[in-house]
Amino acid sequence: MERFTISLDESLAREFDELIAARGYSNRSEAVRDLIRGAIGSDSQNDPPSGHCVATLSYVFNHHERELAERLTGMQHDHHDLTVAAMHSHLDHENCLETVILKGPATQVRRFAGALMAERGVRHGQLNLIALQAEHHHAHDDQGEEHVHYRPAR
Repeated sequence: MERFTISLDESLAREFDELIAARGYSNRSEAVRDLIRGAIGSDSQNDPPSGHCVATLSYVFNHHERELAERLTGMQHDHHDLTVAAMHSHLDHENCLETVILKGPATQVRRFAGALMAERGVRHGQLNLIALQAEHHHAHDDQGEEHVHYRPAR
């Protein structure tokens, strides 16, 4: 573990401590580590896509929009290799929130998410992508098929 010291003025330190308490961190170090991970992850969202990822895509749409729900479901079926799961929630009489979990090559996940968000009637689309790295190749027993495990990249 590497240590470093930062200086904050009293006002910023007080606000940071309030944030720490509100989010339930037990100390400043945990909060700073999460902020750094978040900044690195956010920054990597702007990097050119590469490798594998896991992602959540959330969007709102009006289910009265002509055939929109069917088009969105059809797109998910057409990309069943990327679509892990979907959750659908009714917000009011017209609007639904859908969250789709995606997994696969980052280039394909971004392209698919962009196509879903570009559908007429989809609003408030947001993709949260987490880069993955291959951990190891192995089989679980003599008859097991070799496969790769992916874990979140740092």
